Amino acid sequence: QIAVTAGIAHARATNALFIIDGDLQDPPELLPKFYELFNQGHDVVYAIRKKRKENFFKRFAYSSFYRILKQISTIEIPLDSGDFALISRRVADIMKQMPEESRFLRGMRSWVGFKQVGYAYERDERAMGEPKYNMKKLWQLAKNGIFNFSEAPIKLMKRVGYLAIFLSLCYAVYILYKKIVFDTVPEGFTTLIFAVMLFSGLQFIFLGLIGEYILRIFFKITSSPQV
Repeated sequence: QIAVTAGIAHARATNALFIIDGDLQDPPELLPKFYELFNQGHDVVYAIRKKRKENFFKRFAYSSFYRILKQISTIEIPLDSGDFALISRRVADIMKQMPEESRFLRGMRSWVGFKQVGYAYERDERAMGEPKYNMKKLWQLAKNGIFNFSEAPIKLMKRVGYLAIFLSLCYAVYILYKKIVFDTVPEGFTTLIFAVMLFSGLQFIFLGLIGEYILRIFFKITSSPQV
């Protein structure tokens, strides 16, 4: 992502930029088709990988990630689209002004707005060499996509807090029931379990509330320039 960012920053094209990986898994022969769609008035023409010739684990992981991200993202990020794209000069100029260190370019490209269109193709298998993206880097990229464009982690924290409080109250009702009906209560840890669950839930909720305020700050300082 940093390398592609550097390419966008230094490219001198006045009309459009063509972004493609150097391993040629993405076919450069699609450039004329992309340019044709670009001339029809689209500022972004992105590729959609309708079929990947990789092992089952990778295909499953990629497919699952994009579908989860689509469900939890605050913006519309196209399914199965990578960095392979043709972008206009004005889109590139806006992306150059975005100073994020943890970058997820396909999300940033969607966030910018303007008129965008996808083009489906079959991605070839890698011909030679080893991928530079190992599992650690892919995991980091996935985290950037989720934390940069989703409120779900913060909202999950609050929901866990509510669940913990609900379970602690259910446990308290259960203990009272046993005390009233059977006059027996487990000794030694009843109060401790109730207190731990209750205050753990409260902590999650308060952390979630703090996160909500941080989210509002984040979205205010990154107000979308969409056209």
